[in-house]
Amino acid sequence: MSGWSEQELERVGRATELQVSSRRTDGSLRPFVTIWVVRAGDELYVRSAYGTDNPWFRRATISGRGRIQAGGIERDVVFEVPEGDVHSAVDAAYHSKYDRYGPRIVGSVVGQTAAAGTLRLLPD
Repeated sequence: MSGWSEQELERVGRATELQVSSRRTDGSLRPFVTIWVVRAGDELYVRSAYGTDNPWFRRATISGRGRIQAGGIERDVVFEVPEGDVHSAVDAAYHSKYDRYGPRIVGSVVGQTAAAGTLRLLPD
C-alpha cells in the first residue's frame, strides 16, 4: 500500500488538476504549479509535460519533498522516481483521464520520452 487512504486516492485521482510545490532548502514552499495527476492502482503519479528540464520537475527531484493540493486534499509529499515498469499503467491512466483534450496535449505526458519525467507521490 502506498500510504494514501482510499478517500485521498479517489479524490486526488479524480481531480482534473493538481497544484504541486517543492520545498526550498530552508523548508519553505515554492509557489504552486498546476499539473495533471493520475491514479494507477493504489499509487498517484505526475509527469512533467515537455520533459525533465521543466523547472517544477527539476526542483521537485532535487528537493525530494513538497506539498500537493487536489480534490480538496492538501498533503505534504515525497517525490519518488518510480522503480519497475509502471509506465504502461501510467500511460493508460493518462489516456483514460485526459484523452478528451486531444492527442497533442496528451502526447506531452505519455510515451517513452514522457516516462523519464514520471514521479510517484508518496504521503510524507
